[in-house]
Amino acid sequence: MNETLQTAVNGISSRFKVQVSEFQGDVTLLVPNEQIVDICRALHDEFGFDTLPLETAVDYYPQTSPRFNMVYGLYSVKAHQYLFLRAPVDGDTPHIHTVEEVYKSANWREREVYDLFGIIFDGHSDLRRLEMPPGWEGHPLRKDYPLGYEEVQYTFNFDEIDLRKPKGER
Repeated sequence: MNETLQTAVNGISSRFKVQVSEFQGDVTLLVPNEQIVDICRALHDEFGFDTLPLETAVDYYPQTSPRFNMVYGLYSVKAHQYLFLRAPVDGDTPHIHTVEEVYKSANWREREVYDLFGIIFDGHSDLRRLEMPPGWEGHPLRKDYPLGYEEVQYTFNFDEIDLRKPKGER
């Protein structure tokens, strides 16, 4: 970890309850859901992480608490450094506050996450579907979303599914 990144991590760690991890040169902070805006604002204003090129979610179904992790990739143009944040979100009521007031690009990214994962961003200026049609039911990137008309065939359910498959006759 270089000096710029170390300064930012130390500054955030001293003020907020975060867990720091590093894997193959990428530094990730596991941050409390409730403090995501304050942490993003501090990283933006004090440590120069001025862009948000990545914002997505991860679904850990069937685990429910936390079921999701919001993933934020912050980038410092001046230091040419990435810093990743992960914020746990419960599966029963998936809510997290928007970071749109800190990073304007979060608007469309959060709409995409809402559309595909169903995570609600409190305080978002225009939270509506972005990719799926307005009347679409469900959120396609959730692991419990139905895949289609045919159940996936595995070794443990091979015989059961094989019986239901239509057989062509000649």
